[in-house]
Amino acid sequence: MEFSLHSLSVTCLMLVLLSFRIDAADIFLEWNVSLDWNIKPVSSKQPVITINGMFPGPLINTTTNDVVHVNVFNNLDEPLLMTWNGIQQRLNSWQDGVSGTNCPINPGQNWTYVFQVKDQIGSFFYFPSINFQKAAGGFGPIRVNNRDVILVPFPKPKEEFDLLIGDWHVLPHKDARQLAARPSTNLSTPRYILINGKGSYNTSWAKNHESIQVEQGKLYRLRISNVGTELSFNFRIQSHKMILVETEGSYTNQIVLDSLDVHVGQSYSVLFKANQRDSDYYIVATPTQIDTTNSPDLRGVGVLHYMNSKSHASGPLPPGPNQLDRNFSISQAKSIRWNMTTGAARPNPQGTFNVTNVTVSQTFVLHASENIFNSSRHFTVNNVSYLTPSTPLKLADYLTNGSGVYQLDAFPVASSLNETTEGTFVASGIHKGWIELIFKNDNSFMDSWHLDGFGFYAVGFGDGDWSPRSRSSYNLFDPVVRSTIQVYPNGWSAVYAYLDNPGMWNLRSQRLQNWYLGEEMYIRVFDPDKNPAKEQPPPNNLLLCEKNEIRITMKS
Repeated sequence: MEFSLHSLSVTCLMLVLLSFRIDAADIFLEWNVSLDWNIKPVSSKQPVITINGMFPGPLINTTTNDVVHVNVFNNLDEPLLMTWNGIQQRLNSWQDGVSGTNCPINPGQNWTYVFQVKDQIGSFFYFPSINFQKAAGGFGPIRVNNRDVILVPFPKPKEEFDLLIGDWHVLPHKDARQLAARPSTNLSTPRYILINGKGSYNTSWAKNHESIQVEQGKLYRLRISNVGTELSFNFRIQSHKMILVETEGSYTNQIVLDSLDVHVGQSYSVLFKANQRDSDYYIVATPTQIDTTNSPDLRGVGVLHYMNSKSHASGPLPPGPNQLDRNFSISQAKSIRWNMTTGAARPNPQGTFNVTNVTVSQTFVLHASENIFNSSRHFTVNNVSYLTPSTPLKLADYLTNGSGVYQLDAFPVASSLNETTEGTFVASGIHKGWIELIFKNDNSFMDSWHLDGFGFYAVGFGDGDWSPRSRSSYNLFDPVVRSTIQVYPNGWSAVYAYLDNPGMWNLRSQRLQNWYLGEEMYIRVFDPDKNPAKEQPPPNNLLLCEKNEIRITMKS
């Protein structure tokens, strides 16, 4: 019997709907994604990707368990996918918005994403995931708030602000992606850092700058995300201390900070009190772990404006740590720990889930490096550069168990191949097993890694090569849970993840050039039980990207 993918059985739909909580709200959004040549965030004229005319795009403001419907109209001149950085897509990798799970939205078409922010809280963001488009914008903030019945472990701030901060190239993204792949040239270091799409305060090239207004004596929350393409930054506020409270869905132990390192793809929440005299103060983001002596414009500067201020921000910018001080950065990373006594999306303490006594079922040791192969630049994982197939892996998995599209478990998960190769490899993750992921950065620059579908426990950092003896340095008592971890040059980072979320999940570098040129892979977490409550079936509006419409033949 044949049927179209665009018609699901009533029974399946009812089961899927029952998997959503009764107290969840439905949020309906309509986005028009377009190119705008008139914004000019820096002095160069270049196209910027906007959503409903906005750069950055609109806030998705949700409460845990809400169901979000985003109808995306692609007004670009090339295919588009949107991904939801850190949103775990529980039981539903069909909505993940990366090339391995979704066919793209073609120019002039639209598609509606439907996903649930299930059992999550915290600060996240979205962005376009293909064609180097993130370098042109298209990103925006996501908030997932606590339900009223769950106590937040800090006083309610008077107001919250989203700060999307990241490096910015002067080239249009199409030119940048061409340069990125050429072996004879290098994509130059970005020249600017933008704060919410705006240039730096008091510079000749910036049309405007970001300004936050506060009231004397009040408490505020900043949700800070690094939406850039390659550079880590250090964030600070002149004359103000910050208290770290959350990162990518986890409440942290509350530590007082003068400054905070934020690496590509990461998000944090900090509190600060407006407890200085009525004036204006600098908000600063400068690159870290890179020498920018010859790049004086490579900084983001905004203004913290007290409501009754009559004076401008003045004096030198507040200094941060030495840009090349790795010890400071790693020490700070190790100090960011889980608050073991508070609830988050659920009333039970975060510390109910710990890794002190888990049994690891799998260990992947993943070396990231840069190689010239077949006359073009590639970034590789264990000497394999990922090759994107024409049929998304998830669709191929559903139709033919991946036959002819990808190779299952041929990927070298423990060590590198002797020679560089390209391929579409998928590694099996053991359903409801614990996986240890070791990210080794063989490059001379910062990297960061992200796993879709899960939060992982950041258990360790180290220099040089990782070995089983390195486990003795792990923090297994209260490692923070997040979805993106930095990896220092010629160093390693280690995480644990519990693979309880069936699906096809992207594991990637968050550094855009690395990701675009092959530094990624997919982990297939398979549950043979076809119960839609355990993994949702394809959506009834599933996009197809083969030349001919795909139809499924079901055996009666």
